Amino acid sequence: MAASEAPTPRPVESMSFEEARDELALIVQSLEQGSQTLEDSLQLWERGEALAARCEQWLKGARERLERAREEQQAPADSADKE
Repeated sequence: MAASEAPTPRPVESMSFEEARDELALIVQSLEQGSQTLEDSLQLWERGEALAARCEQWLKGARERLERAREEQQAPADSADKE
């Protein structure tokens, strides 16, 4: 199915990490086959870029949460060392 015939894609901003990652994998596979027109390939590429950015956003948020959790875990230990 060509990209121009596809249903309107779901907004990237509302996708979970897993949804964005899975769709990105499908886009990469489709682009690697090389069976699309140039216009369809460009549309897929642009969608892929948006999906990759969404995945990066999720990963950045996860890193920040982990860092905060580690800091919170260390904070009681640090204050106990000072006593």
